[in-house]
Formats: sequence, C-alpha cells, structure tokens
Amino acid sequence: MKWFSLIGFLLCIPAANWLIGNVGTTCIPNGPCLIPVAPGLSAPSGVLMIGLALVLRDVVQQTLGRTWAMWAIVIGAALSWLLASPYLALASGVAFLLAEGADMAVYTPLRNQGRIIAAVLLSGVVGSIIDSAVFLWLAFGSLEYITGQVVGKMWMTGIAAIALSTWIFRNANKH
Repeated sequence: MKWFSLIGFLLCIPAANWLIGNVGTTCIPNGPCLIPVAPGLSAPSGVLMIGLALVLRDVVQQTLGRTWAMWAIVIGAALSWLLASPYLALASGVAFLLAEGADMAVYTPLRNQGRIIAAVLLSGVVGSIIDSAVFLWLAFGSLEYITGQVVGKMWMTGIAAIALSTWIFRNANKH
C-alpha cells in the first residue's frame, strides 16, 4: 500500500496539471478547462486528481514519512513540466508544498490521537483551501474558481477517504 500510495500521489500532480489544460466541459482561452462540481459551480478539472492526491499524501506521510511526501511533490511538479505549462507546474509545486506544511499541522496531531479518518478529512479541508488559493493565484492571477476548487476537492477527498477507510477496515478484519 505504501509504494502504491507514493506512486499514485506523485502521478496525481502531473495528471491534475494535464487535465487543467486539456479536459473539461468548458476550456477558457489562456485559462483552465472547467468541470461542474455542484449546481452552478465549476472548478478547473485538475480538482479530480487533487482531492485524491490530498488523501494519498496523508497515506504517504503515515507509511513512509514526511520526507517521502515532500520529494513526491518535487518530482510530481518536475513531471508536470513535461505535461503542462511551466506556470502550472510551478504554481502546482508551490501550492502543494505550502499545503503540505499546513496538512502536517492538522493531520499529524489527529493521527497521533488515533483519529485517522478525522485527520484525513480535516487535513483535506485545510489542504484544499491553501492549495486552491495559492494555485489559482499563481497559475491564473485570480481566485475566481476557489469555491469550486474547494468543493470539488472535498468531494474527491470524501470519496477517497471512504475508500481508504473501507480498505483499512477490510484488511484489519483479515488478521
């Protein structure tokens, strides 16, 4: 699970950046491709990968440690350079690194209290807000889609957290 999580987390970053420039119901010239995340609310399409990335980042931190998570961000941003514009790659890398610091401040204490699901969900909220604000500002010079970004990431974080808790529960019952 730990190596799968590391590779998945690392690949979520370039995948998100590729999606933003290539997949959406609407693509804005010199801007992001958008997808609906709630009635009347849209977000850059990379939100699909970032919600998952936030959960995988917690798994990487839990199983391999913070250093591995930080290196995965750096490598993921470097891979993004090959698949997306340098602006998106840089904005993504900076946003992830700042969100990682905030995530650790929320996730680690809750995890240490044995509240793993709360840790994943609450760190996902904090990480979503910081990642969204920093990324949107650096990549597009605007916070126009921040509400959609946060909502979309929360949808994906919730789905990923449910899947993770189901996997943990099933594996715990096998032993």
